[in-house]
Amino acid sequence: MRPVLLFAVFALAATAPAQIPLRIEITVPSTAPLNGHLVLVIAKPGDRGVDGPEPRFQMEETYQSAQAFGVDAVDLAPGQAIVVDDATVGYPLPNLRALPAGDYVVQAVFNRYEPFHMASGKTLMLPPDKGEGQHWERKPGNAYNAPVMLHLDPASHQPLKLTLDRTIPAIEGTDLDPAVIATKDPGAAKYLKWIRFRSEQLSRFWGRDMFLGAWVLLPAGFEEHPAARYPLVVYQDHYRATIGPDDFRSTAPAPGLEGRELARAKRAHQFFEDWTGGRLPRVILLYVQNANPFYDDSYVVDSANVGPYGAAINEELIPEIERRFRGIGQGWARATFGGSTGGWEALATQVLYPDQYNGTWAACPDPVDFHAYQNINLYNDTNAFVRRGDFGEVPIAADRRPDGSVIANTGPEYRYEYVLGTHGRSTEQWNIWQAVFSPVGPDGYPAEVIDPLTGAIHKDVVGYWRDHWDLTAVLERDWATLGPKLEGKIHVQVGDGDTYFLNNAVHLLQQSLEKTRSPHSDAQFQYGPGEPHCYTGGPPEYTMQQNNAQWIERVLPQMTRHMIDTAPPAADTRSWVY
Repeated sequence: MRPVLLFAVFALAATAPAQIPLRIEITVPSTAPLNGHLVLVIAKPGDRGVDGPEPRFQMEETYQSAQAFGVDAVDLAPGQAIVVDDATVGYPLPNLRALPAGDYVVQAVFNRYEPFHMASGKTLMLPPDKGEGQHWERKPGNAYNAPVMLHLDPASHQPLKLTLDRTIPAIEGTDLDPAVIATKDPGAAKYLKWIRFRSEQLSRFWGRDMFLGAWVLLPAGFEEHPAARYPLVVYQDHYRATIGPDDFRSTAPAPGLEGRELARAKRAHQFFEDWTGGRLPRVILLYVQNANPFYDDSYVVDSANVGPYGAAINEELIPEIERRFRGIGQGWARATFGGSTGGWEALATQVLYPDQYNGTWAACPDPVDFHAYQNINLYNDTNAFVRRGDFGEVPIAADRRPDGSVIANTGPEYRYEYVLGTHGRSTEQWNIWQAVFSPVGPDGYPAEVIDPLTGAIHKDVVGYWRDHWDLTAVLERDWATLGPKLEGKIHVQVGDGDTYFLNNAVHLLQQSLEKTRSPHSDAQFQYGPGEPHCYTGGPPEYTMQQNNAQWIERVLPQMTRHMIDTAPPAADTRSWVY
């Protein structure tokens, strides 16, 4: 009897339907093949259910993030579903199997990619910036669905279906539009100019027309003093659509404003009053928009992957700005400042273009020494996510609060970015550093410095980073020529409780510069005890918020005083002083 029973069991197994784990099928309506990256976001319902904050806006790199899964679409046929299943990489939970059964608010966004036919001969599929500063969740033209409540159970074998039947609209008619600013605040618009500038070098690199945006804040008296020529100050920052009502406004705050809105309005009006009331030096203030297919900012250097943004800005755009707006157009009459990404850019600009700038004020800069790549030692660590002893291991922290409590570790942050885009296309922080600092990889995308899923560090790529972009290493190697050109020019500020541990690299830079000879570095460093990101220095008796609010008012006089003190003989140090 036993052989007959076994035969019956095998026959039943052969005819039973396969038990397929939970899968979610997402359709993006299209009449052409699709290329891009799907991000499926799952959030717990709040008090307002599906009417609460949309899941696409609940993704972040800390432990408080919503759950997400990411899937590439490569020449996907029209009507074919994109599938999320238990093999799909997720964050913070690793896969669908780890998701507790329950009711969730679910939303997906499809980040569209376009082909870029690079000068290298490679064709890369990348997300172009659409004026939003590389935010996939609000990029115009991306498909998405209205949030929907779904019951998700990893044990279920019934596929769930979503259709992305909405499109994120274009950005029009807002305070981001120069014409709207002129209408709403003609008093401020008198001093504000915006230029869309086609860069020949960037267009050649990317294989299509590439533009820089430039906001120019003209000095008071510009029209009344036609013979005056002015120094140029370059403000480095992440992408912002405008220098507008939150920065520079001619009117006092409207009644009814409270809290942060009131503080911003008062700050913007005070800056207008200082700028136009003779309390600040007369300079041209320039802010450059340089969002690109990898990030909201280029880091303003000539990168193998991001392109020749250093040359485009310093050799093409700035001479044109100075020509149009009567800039002095000489290195002694230029300075730069910025914080965070802008802090690294401000310092790198001064180091890499030492004769073209006469001072940098760099606050909370991104890693300036790769012995402290945030908390990773790229040279000595063998893994970027954990440090291991003989019996134990500890995760490498990435983000912290001012009290020191850790809110994100490096491993999950890398997984977060991998979910948002493979091949370094997350348009987030770790991936832009990789894009800027790495050589081009064999597939045409940035060479990986850290494996995003295992944390393995590729030491050959680290060697390239050291030789090109470790600012401490560059200064040590080239001090004989750079040192004399940087006297009196370097000023760095950072909080010693920096959210991303960026103070560690600044300390290493200072220690290195203090050892210099012929000349001995006179770089100035200021640390804010316990202050988080992004500390800008200033009087210690003031709060960080007070110092940050007055940053430009503090540094502009320092910049121009140094310019006048170091100007060459017969330089124009008078026409712009009125």
